[in-house]
Amino acid sequence: MTQKISTQLYLISPLDVSGGFPERLERALDEGEGLITAFQFRVKGMDQHEAAALAEPLQQICADREVAFIVNDSIPLAKRLGADGVHLGQSDGDLTEAREELGKDAQIGVTCHASRHLAIEAGEAGADYVAFGAFFDSATKQTEHRADLDLLEWWSAMVEIPCVAIGGITPSNCRPLVDAGADFLAVSGAVWSGDEVAAVKAFKEQISGK
Repeated sequence: MTQKISTQLYLISPLDVSGGFPERLERALDEGEGLITAFQFRVKGMDQHEAAALAEPLQQICADREVAFIVNDSIPLAKRLGADGVHLGQSDGDLTEAREELGKDAQIGVTCHASRHLAIEAGEAGADYVAFGAFFDSATKQTEHRADLDLLEWWSAMVEIPCVAIGGITPSNCRPLVDAGADFLAVSGAVWSGDEVAAVKAFKEQISGK
């Protein structure tokens, strides 16, 4: 994910990506052309073989649209798929190990909650981006940490590594995050809980200010 002037969307999958989800992903990415630059594959509670079978068609959809395909948590799955990168929580593995396994071109992101210290550490260890949050209550994931706009403003002023804002972000509440300097907005429930095309369009309007 290359840093751009305007804020981009980082789309996170729902936990269920079976059935008609590939078609939903195609519609969302087509509506968000130029806005959605990364998609994170996030599933839980299944073995690597099953996860890979679900991931492969989604990975192809992303590749066809030049959207980065990022695997959540699992360095082995990211390596197996030849994914564009991996996103690591604080307990999901070592960034140095991920770099060794996935190579110098892999996009590796790290969850840093609301911690400047964790973010600086991740940057020094070679993270390609850091994720801060949660900024709002999320129906997708239990939130233990709450970040504020000052953190985004400080990071964007001090550090060149892109930052991702995460946690309960919707079209109606995203604008302050854009203004505070978030390079990416990580969104999931706001898109997949309803009409994905309408949701992406609404994000586009809010981010562009039109």
